[in-house]
Amino acid sequence: MTQARKRFIAGAECPACHAQDTLMLTIQGEQEQVSCVQCGHEFSERGAKPPAAPKADAEKPSGTVNQEGLIGIFKPE
Repeated sequence: MTQARKRFIAGAECPACHAQDTLMLTIQGEQEQVSCVQCGHEFSERGAKPPAAPKADAEKPSGTVNQEGLIGIFKPE
């Protein structure tokens, strides 16, 4: 069983009651649910698609490194 993480979204406004700083983000596994603690309105990201499985690219040479999750490369001079 995975534990749910709960976080408040600072500065966010509820789309239903327009109260500020009342939205709570609940993350359980890979599912995210946002709820307002004042009015109880709940929603999740609509149209979100699960991450696609990586597929082999025929265009890449076999000696290259997969840089999908790479932020940057440090090159000291």
